[in-house]
Amino acid sequence: MSKAELTRIEILRKSFDLIYKNGYQSTSIDEIIATTKVTKGAFYYHFKSKEEMGMALISDVMHKELWPAVKKSINTTKDFRKNLYKMLTDLLIEHPVLTCEYGCPSVNLIQEMAPLNEHFRKALKKNLSEWQKLIEDEIVRAQGVGQLSADHDPQNIALYVITLYHGVRNMGKVLGKGYYMTFLKEFDNYLNSLK
Repeated sequence: MSKAELTRIEILRKSFDLIYKNGYQSTSIDEIIATTKVTKGAFYYHFKSKEEMGMALISDVMHKELWPAVKKSINTTKDFRKNLYKMLTDLLIEHPVLTCEYGCPSVNLIQEMAPLNEHFRKALKKNLSEWQKLIEDEIVRAQGVGQLSADHDPQNIALYVITLYHGVRNMGKVLGKGYYMTFLKEFDNYLNSLK
C-alpha cells in the first residue's frame, strides 16, 4: 500500500473517531487535520471537501467495519431465529468499534445528516437497503425450508428488525448497556413468536 493510500486511510479512521463521538457537523476539518497530523494540503489532496470525506467515511469505513460482522452473524446457523438474534447481539454487545454511549455511527448520521443533505441520505439509504436485503433473503430462505410461514412479509420483518436496532441504539445512549440485554430478551421472544 502506498504512502498516499495509508494517509487517506488514517484521515478516514481519525475522522470516524471524531465524528462518531462528536457528530459530523461539530467536527471541523481543522480538528481532523490536528488529530491526523496531516497538512491541509494532504487532506484536500484526498478529499475535495468535508462532504466528500463524509461520503468516503460511509462507504470506506462504516460499511467496511459493520457489514462483515452483519453478514457473518446472519450466516452462522441454519436457524433464521438464531441468526437474527446473533446479528443484533453482535452489533449491540460484541462489535469492537461500536459503543453504547455513542450509539451507532450510521444511526447517528441518519439522524444528523439525512434530513439536511441529499448525498448523505442516498449513501446511508444504500447501506440500509443492503442490510434490509440481507435480512429479507434470510427470511425467504427460512420460509423455503419451512422454518417460517409464507404468510410473513420478508420486507416488513426486515424493516421491523432494522427499526428495532435503531431504536435500541438510541435508547442505549441514555439507559446504558443493561438496556441492550432487556431488549435482546424481548427480541428473542419476538423471533420465537414467528411461526
